[in-house]
Amino acid sequence: MTTSRLPPLNALRAFEAVARHRSFRKAADELFVTPAAVTHQIKALEEQLGVELFRRLPRGVELTPAAAAALPLFQRAFELLTRGVGELRDYGRTPHLTVKTTPTFASRWIMPRLHRFLAVYQGIDVRVLASGNMIRPTERPPGAEEAPESEPDLDIRFSNGRPAGEHVDLLFAVDIVPMCHPRLTRQGEHPLKTAADLRYHALLHGDTHIEDRTRSGWAQWLRHAGVTDVDPRRGLQFDHSTLALDAATDGLGVTLATPLFASDELARGDLVVAIPQAIRLDRAYYAITAAASVSRPEVVAFRKWLLEEAALDAKNAQGATEKKKRPRGGLRP
Repeated sequence: MTTSRLPPLNALRAFEAVARHRSFRKAADELFVTPAAVTHQIKALEEQLGVELFRRLPRGVELTPAAAAALPLFQRAFELLTRGVGELRDYGRTPHLTVKTTPTFASRWIMPRLHRFLAVYQGIDVRVLASGNMIRPTERPPGAEEAPESEPDLDIRFSNGRPAGEHVDLLFAVDIVPMCHPRLTRQGEHPLKTAADLRYHALLHGDTHIEDRTRSGWAQWLRHAGVTDVDPRRGLQFDHSTLALDAATDGLGVTLATPLFASDELARGDLVVAIPQAIRLDRAYYAITAAASVSRPEVVAFRKWLLEEAALDAKNAQGATEKKKRPRGGLRP
């Protein structure tokens, strides 16, 4: 179908609004027209396409299979139109990009490093959107729907598999170790010295699988350490792992965290690695670059910077591991 044969844009917008709201009246309110005008547009669209789009019910409307199948494509199309209008409006203004990620990754990884990017690319505005709904499986459960939203230029996810997409980069896997305030390891009736001592201390949770004995971070770590008499679900639960780290810094218990996200606290001595036994999670951080943004110079620069920073972290972690393995005193020539 050529562009000249496309139905009127107003009719397509009316279809998308009615399908999203499941209501002609709500769609009319959103579009600032009368319900009769929306009904007329939908009827004309159905006649032009030769396809029934809605079934009228006593309360609201029901999408036909054809309409339900087409709706995600129309929503995506209108999102792209909105982005295109924004690009035209912003042409010639300060280059900018939007990065969406988890609150923990934003506050514990991006923000401490962002000054290095801005020092090189001083003319680029970076918008960081932190969302708590970024820890996700590769597939949603059957019947689950994801609300449409404006697509960021880069979407950094904590995923249990490579996300779908053409422009996906693995940043790094995540190794976690128990961390706590130093006094928990040397004071009290039961100082934390071994994995078995965890039975006397509160567990701090910052993940989404606390109710699943087999999938939570603590469940995996305790199983790996051979500890069977500690309930992995007990303790304090937080929405984000950064809050669990804050609680550990305050001496409220023991949390599992990657040293990458606690480097400042470890350097200051506010936190210590309680038990130097790490496990690798079955999830990792991936950067997904939007297809519509992948060629923009500012996005190219930020993507390159992300990968360079991640590679530097991996190199530093490997160097620290090799240093620990090196014999004390070295070898004499």
